Amino acid sequence: MERVERARARMGELGVDVLLLSVGPDLPWLTGYEATPLERLTMLVLPRDGDATLVVPRLEAPRVEERPELFSVRAWEETEDPTEIVAGLAGSPSTVGVGDRTWSRFLLDLQARLPGVRWRPASEVTAALRAIKDADEIAALRAAAAAVDRIAARLQAGDVPLVGRTEHDVAGAVAAQIRAEGHQTVNFVIVASGPNAASPHHDPGDREIEPGEIVLFDFGGTMNGYCSDITRCVHVGEPPAELRDLYAVLAEAQAEAVDAAMVGVPCEDVDGVARRLITEGGYGDQFVHRTGHGIGMEAHEDPYLVAGNCEPLAPGHAFSVEPGIYVDGRWGARIEDIVVATEAGPEPLNTADHALAIVEA
Repeated sequence: MERVERARARMGELGVDVLLLSVGPDLPWLTGYEATPLERLTMLVLPRDGDATLVVPRLEAPRVEERPELFSVRAWEETEDPTEIVAGLAGSPSTVGVGDRTWSRFLLDLQARLPGVRWRPASEVTAALRAIKDADEIAALRAAAAAVDRIAARLQAGDVPLVGRTEHDVAGAVAAQIRAEGHQTVNFVIVASGPNAASPHHDPGDREIEPGEIVLFDFGGTMNGYCSDITRCVHVGEPPAELRDLYAVLAEAQAEAVDAAMVGVPCEDVDGVARRLITEGGYGDQFVHRTGHGIGMEAHEDPYLVAGNCEPLAPGHAFSVEPGIYVDGRWGARIEDIVVATEAGPEPLNTADHALAIVEA
């Protein structure tokens, strides 16, 4: 109920009369119910004043855990038009916040049924609220981080064979471990070997991992509703001096950026710390993405650590710190931790070794 009241207070500040939330994380964050992404509409109608209603297909109604203190359920039949039901429950609003992930076919129907309304993305209401994690959310993120830390440690120890296996094969093995460690969903697994490590979002393919090259691992999933995300690198055999130097610059930049993530520091300043050190190290043009993103029920959400975001970090903000250096055609490296901003200072949730691990060829 506290989250709903916070949302209503924010709606009042922004002049939003009603929120219409369909698929996406806002709905489960507020109600505990996650809509199945179907051609049949599920939508929470949350007025700023008045009772909330969850409009749901009749065949999906048994999945709903009813919470009468938060919302009533309006199950619609196959012969009914759910957008007509939603429009009726919305009343006569002047401004509507609609879920960012709402399918366009439903939004277009709602716009036709609610003419003259000003439409705003619901994230203007919910994003800042969801970005501040409570103690239970931080505990969930910590547990998910510990799970992927254990996988990273096994990769660093050489417990997962690499040489002669394809990236795709190794990615499948990592995905299996993510599930074995308690995640319900595997969100992504990047295994990028040799020159493929220069592509930040490389899709694991049929390339076989060879001795004498770096392998970048970036993976995460969803565990009890909250996401994990970690990046570590290993090298098959002794790395060349040039790569060691590159990695030393990267490791210093990542560590200093974590230390800079203090409450009250603007998000862009954390990005600036990592970017300055990598530039001073001679790799400024090879750092091609923001330093970090928020994390919670989504792998990427507010706040974003990027130039131009002047929002100060607040207690409960959870985010990645993940600078990378990518040299086209040769190699790449990235180090990523999930960090929580606290009054006592930044708390990294990932503790797996940050060094460039060397595994046997």
